Order: sequence, then C-alpha cells, then structure tokens
Amino acid sequence: MSKQPLDFWAHLDELRKVLVRVAVIVLALAVVAFCFKETLFSIVLAPQNADFLTYRLLSKFAALPDFSVPLINTGLAEQFRIHMKVAFEAGVLLTSPYILFAIFRFISPALYKREKRPMIRVVFWSYLMFIIGILVSYFLIFPLTFRFLGTYKVSESVANLISLNSYIDTLTMLCMWFGVLFELPLLCWLLGKFGIINAAFMRRYRRHAIVLLCVLAAIITPTGDIFTLLVVALPLYALYEISIFVVRK
Repeated sequence: MSKQPLDFWAHLDELRKVLVRVAVIVLALAVVAFCFKETLFSIVLAPQNADFLTYRLLSKFAALPDFSVPLINTGLAEQFRIHMKVAFEAGVLLTSPYILFAIFRFISPALYKREKRPMIRVVFWSYLMFIIGILVSYFLIFPLTFRFLGTYKVSESVANLISLNSYIDTLTMLCMWFGVLFELPLLCWLLGKFGIINAAFMRRYRRHAIVLLCVLAAIITPTGDIFTLLVVALPLYALYEISIFVVRK
C-alpha cells in the first residue's frame, strides 16, 4: 500500500522534529567542544604562532622576519563569552554534514527518482566547496592578513596589541565568507545548466566581474586595508576563472 501524502500541518510537524534533532546535536557537540578548550583554541589560535604551517611553508621560499603579536583581553567576561561563541560555532561546523543530510531527507520525498541523484551530487559538491573555502581562509587568507596587519607599525614607538575579540571576529568572518564564496563555481554551473549563462558570456563581461569582485572584497574585508582587500580579491578572481572553465565543460 502506498503512503498517503502528508498535509501541511504534518509537514510542519516533521520539519519541527528535524529542527529539534539538529538543535540537540549542535548543542551536544558545542558542549563537547566547550569541554575541550585547550584543543579547540590550539586550532583557533594557531595562525597567531610563528610556527604555523603556512608561515613555515613560506619561509622555505623567502626569509620571513620575526613574528610575535600578543593577544589581549579587554573585557571582564569577554574570554568566557568568546569561549562559548567559538564552541557553538564548532558545534555547528561539526554538525553540518548531518544538517545537510537531514534537509535532504526532509525534501527527498518531494523529488522524483531521476531528480535525487543529481541533487545528491549538488549537495555533496556544495558542502565540499564550502569546506574548501573555510580551509583556504584558515590556512592562507587569515594568516597572511593577520601577519601583515599584526606586525605593521607606523612607528616603533607604537606597539601592536590585538584584542582576542578582534582576532576571533576577523577569523570567523573571513572563514564564513570564503565558505560561501567558494560556492561560485557550483552556482555558475547550475546557471549554465539552466541556460542562463555560458562561458562566452562570462568571458565577455570579465572586466565588469573583476570590478564587482573588488567591490565585494571591499565589503567583506573586515579591516578595510588595501592588503587584505587584494588578498581577498585575488582568490575571488581565481574562482571566477574556474567558474568559466566549469561552465564550458
């Protein structure tokens, strides 16, 4: 016997169950991350250290000056608040595969069998590109930004003391934005499949796209300086060129 289609309220109740399960898992993993404070912040604060992987790799190609930028706390409850915030963000990131699975499981009954396989590929590549974007930001964009701005001085008499809150906010914002922006090739591929754009169109308007990408880089750059803007804009341009290649396939 075939299943009866669910009415609106049944769908709403099913969605509520999905959201409750997701919330419980996020909170559980956030609590676990909170308890492993040393491990959590050894990862988060790693780009602050001179022996971070990115700096060690760069030192093989060029002599890097000494690097030491201390972080300070400027609020009584700030460290505890930041600990909770980072633990929650870690919980969301760790739960993200299940979140995608739960969403797909919720909408899959509305899909035809021929639609499910392409949808699985889209979800898989979407998540993979998001994670790659986060890793690029963590290992490349943020370390270069932090090292340059953290050591830049207008005078030797002015010391740099970066607040922990500024460090965490910049790291979080850059990772989030790059996770989202790395969906560009997938978005262009989908638009190409629907016949909205093609490789010739993207090449024709490449200069316009570069201007828009620079504006976007200026908007998402948390520090507002030209160095960070270029560090952000160059990967965006590379993504645009990759998107042209993807659309052409």
